[in-house]
Amino acid sequence: MAVGAAASVMLVLSGCSSMLRTVEVQQPMTAKPAAAPVRSAGNGAIFQSIAYQPLFEDRRARNVGDTITVNINEKLNASKTASTNANRKGSTTAALQDVSIAGRTIKGGAVSGSSELKFAGAGDSGANNVFTGTITVTVIEVLQNGNLLVSGEKQIGINTGSEFIRLSGVVNPVTILGGNVVSSTQIADARLEYRGTGSIDEAQTMGWMARVFQTVLPF
Repeated sequence: MAVGAAASVMLVLSGCSSMLRTVEVQQPMTAKPAAAPVRSAGNGAIFQSIAYQPLFEDRRARNVGDTITVNINEKLNASKTASTNANRKGSTTAALQDVSIAGRTIKGGAVSGSSELKFAGAGDSGANNVFTGTITVTVIEVLQNGNLLVSGEKQIGINTGSEFIRLSGVVNPVTILGGNVVSSTQIADARLEYRGTGSIDEAQTMGWMARVFQTVLPF
C-alpha cells in the first residue's frame, strides 16, 4: 500500500511539473549601480574630474544599474509537412507432377500464394506566434568584451489576478539606439516569459486528477 501511495504521489508531481514549466530567466532581475566616489572639495577650476562627462557621447547604457528599454517584437512562423508511401507485393507458385505408386497414378497439383503490404502516412504541423510589447530592463553585468547582460520584469495587477513579463539576454551596445532603446530581435540568448495568475489562468489549467489519468492511461 505504501508503495502504491508513493507511486501515485510521484505521478501527480510529474504531471504537475510537466504543466508548470518556466523559462530560466537570468537572475537577479535587477542590480544597483556601484556607489559613487566621494566628491572632493572644489578647487575653483572649471574642469572637475569627478563630474566629467564626454561632450560628444550620448548617455547610452554601459554600466551596471543602467536601464535599457526593449521593444518586444517576436514573430515566429514554422511549418512542417511529411508524407510516406510504401508498397510491397509478392507471389509464389509451386506445381506437383503426377506420381505413380503400385500401378496407381496420383495426379499432381499446384499451390500458389500471394502477399501484398501497403503503408501510407502523412503529417502536417504548424505554429504561428506573435509577442509584442515594451519592457525596461537593467544591466546586471558588463561582460569582458563590453556586451551587457540585462534582466528585468514588469508586474501588473488586475483585480484578483496578476500578470508579469520577464526578459533577460545579452545586448551589444552597438545595437542600442537613441534613448537607450533596443529591439528584442537583437538580443542574444533572449529569454522571454509572459504569464498570468488568477481565475482566468486557473480556468485554463487542467485539474490534477485529469493530469494523473492522462499520464497513466495507455490510450
